[in-house]
Amino acid sequence: MKIQAPVSFLEGKKIYLHQVSIEDTDLYFQFLFDPEVRKLTGIPNTFTREQVRQYIRSKTKDTTSLLLLIAQKGSNTVIGDIALHNIDTVNRSANIRVFISDEQNQEKGYEYEVLNLVLEYGFGILKLHRMELNVFSYNEKVLHVFKKIGFQKEEVHNSQRYRNSVIMSILGEKYRELKSSNDN
Repeated sequence: MKIQAPVSFLEGKKIYLHQVSIEDTDLYFQFLFDPEVRKLTGIPNTFTREQVRQYIRSKTKDTTSLLLLIAQKGSNTVIGDIALHNIDTVNRSANIRVFISDEQNQEKGYEYEVLNLVLEYGFGILKLHRMELNVFSYNEKVLHVFKKIGFQKEEVHNSQRYRNSVIMSILGEKYRELKSSNDN
């Protein structure tokens, strides 16, 4: 799914991020019907275009959230999204949600790059202290990426009837320490 090259919000080597806008409604709507996206994100129900439009509209006005599309540099192909939710400026924390659509876009380092961009933004610009995410335990590939970046497993929500999920977090100090040692 290609887009006109918008103004980048954050830019990496292979990808750039830009804020989702109302113009992205159809694109976002298509993502929500992708079976793989639904499996990995746990989206249980379907949405109408109007519901997606309302969701995007609410996120663009929400000061405690940041919803960004992930696009490949050069081709401007949107390959997923990443969001910072529950941005708490008092406790200096936030929750991250990320997905890369299409298996052909996975295992190419995009998750690693996009997470590092958002962690740099969160810990640097927003001055957050802690960021966390929630991932299904069967998603081993992305669990490996999170661990490689420095996320630590905090707890596992076990369920016999539903999917098990893993809560992971990283502190700004730990992230900077790991980043510094990797840069040397």
